[in-house]
Amino acid sequence: MAKKAWRFLIQMVILIAIYQIGNVTAWFLHLPIPGNVIGIILLFVLLWLGVIKIEQIEWATGWLLKHLGFFFIPISVGLMTLGNMFVSNGLAFLAILLVSAFIGLLFAGKTTQIVIMKNDKEKVNYHDHAL
Repeated sequence: MAKKAWRFLIQMVILIAIYQIGNVTAWFLHLPIPGNVIGIILLFVLLWLGVIKIEQIEWATGWLLKHLGFFFIPISVGLMTLGNMFVSNGLAFLAILLVSAFIGLLFAGKTTQIVIMKNDKEKVNYHDHAL
């Protein structure tokens, strides 16, 4: 049990360190991008390059995803205090949400298509070399 707890703790430390590196990078370079976004990009690059293996963070990420709804409670409560702002700027917020959702869907769809095409190409190359 203690070994599992240490493993989980180490995985959380890795994720928190990447998050903090993103925050420090955003602050140091005066970037208009939140540090957590930079941290997610950094995590993606580290996973993509193989510096970090998914096995090294999967317990912590699984726990965080399982409790994701809990992390939105403070945000939701904070939004309740901004009712007047939503009334006066509601259409602008709606436009921003629609445009950003469209951009997110577009990038997710294109990324998925690229990954599928890459996997199909690798399968074709594997079968060509296997024969």
